[in-house]
Amino acid sequence: QVQLVESGGGLVQAGGSLALSCAASGRTFRSYAMGWFRQAPGMEREFVAVVTKSGMVTRYADSVKGRFTISRDSTENTVLLQMNSLKPEDTAVYYCAANSVSWKTSSSSSEYDYWGQGTQVTVSS
Repeated sequence: QVQLVESGGGLVQAGGSLALSCAASGRTFRSYAMGWFRQAPGMEREFVAVVTKSGMVTRYADSVKGRFTISRDSTENTVLLQMNSLKPEDTAVYYCAANSVSWKTSSSSSEYDYWGQGTQVTVSS
């Protein structure tokens, strides 16, 4: 069992930066690939980024590539999402998720086993 808690969301102007953090409880954190997804009002949940168990392999949605960076700190049981050059279209609730297939960089939300409660990110124009 893994419990996930996101933090770091807020209101920022376009062009600004935010860093989201996902704190994981449970000693099996290192056994999971960790992903970030987001959901805007009236839209389906969409993939943002994922990092494998080792931390060595990452994958990004085209819409955030070059602006967002995902990383993990296994000593602290956290996953970070550094978001730079934010745009109004990045506005959404951001969710952290854990995938027990630890080597896989899946973009499909159905493949993730555990989810956090989400944190709101709002980018003003």
